Order: sequence, then structure tokens, then C-alpha cells
Amino acid sequence: MTKYNAATDNQLLDLLKSGDRCAYAEFYQRYFDMLYVHARKRLKNTQEAEDVVQEIFVELWSGAQSINIHTSLSNYLITCTRNKILNLISRNGFQEKYKISLAVTEKFESQTDHLVRARQLSALIAKEIECLPPKMKRVFLMSRSEHLTYIEIAKDLNITEQSVRSHVKNALKVLRFRLGLFFYIVLFFIK
Repeated sequence: MTKYNAATDNQLLDLLKSGDRCAYAEFYQRYFDMLYVHARKRLKNTQEAEDVVQEIFVELWSGAQSINIHTSLSNYLITCTRNKILNLISRNGFQEKYKISLAVTEKFESQTDHLVRARQLSALIAKEIECLPPKMKRVFLMSRSEHLTYIEIAKDLNITEQSVRSHVKNALKVLRFRLGLFFYIVLFFIK
């Protein structure tokens, strides 16, 4: 291994191009730490920095025959690392935008679905209210839609407060029976 330690980068590159694994190991020993520190400073993430540097060395080995370096090997490797980092940041930025877009879409779809169900439920409740006897329906709507008190309804319709109470109670019984317990509960929470 001493002959590899003493070899210049250009000599090692020639050996690497001929498939010399020891030359590759020497490149790795010489430049891994420098490239890792460079990547870690930029990415602020040890795992991503290590992955970037590993990719550089994999490409160095697999593309050794076609590498034409016009500067020093260290400049070449730093440039490769910088480009990998920029690609990673760009890809992560795109993925983050996609995640945000997806979350907004899911939220919108969820709200839309909720609105559709609420409208369907409201239509079903309105249909059942229309089927109530006329006086019961009127008292119930004054109580629930117009938010009048039993006293105000009694005064308005010229009936007793107890009659108003009975009409609302009977209307709720009918609706509870027709719509089921689930819709009865939802009726009071969707106002």
C-alpha cells in the first residue's frame, strides 16, 4: 500500500482507470473525510452527507474509464459533491412542495366530502321536517330555525307554553324515529 500512499492523484487516476481497486481505496482514504465535511456543512444532516459522498465514490469507480479531469482531482470531487448537494436540495424542495400540495388537496377533499355529507343530511332532515303535521312543523321551525323561546312562540301562535313544549317534544320523537339516533345527534351539532 505504500506505493499508493506516495502516488500522485494523476498516477492513482491512471491506475483507477485500469480497474485497480487499491487505487480506488487510496482515493477513498484521501478524500472521504474532506468531502464528508463539505457535504455536512451544506446539508446539516450527517446521513444525507454520507449518502452524497458515497454516491460520489460509487460514480468514481463505475465511471473511472470515462473520467477526464482538467483540474485537480480534489477540485473535481468538490464540484461533484456540490452538484450532488444542489440536486438533493432541489429534489427535497420539490418533495416538500409536493407534500404541502398533497396535504392541501387532502384537506380540501376532506372538507368537500364533509360539506357534501352535511348537505345531504340537511336535505334529509328538511324532508322529514316537511312531513310533520303543519302546527307541529311550524312550532318546531320557530324553535330551531328562528331560535325563538317557547314563550315567544306561544305568544306568536296564541297557544300555551306547554303546547309549544309538547309540539317540539313530539317533533323530536318523530324525527328521532325516522332519522335514527345518529341523525338525531348530528341534528343538534350541525346547526
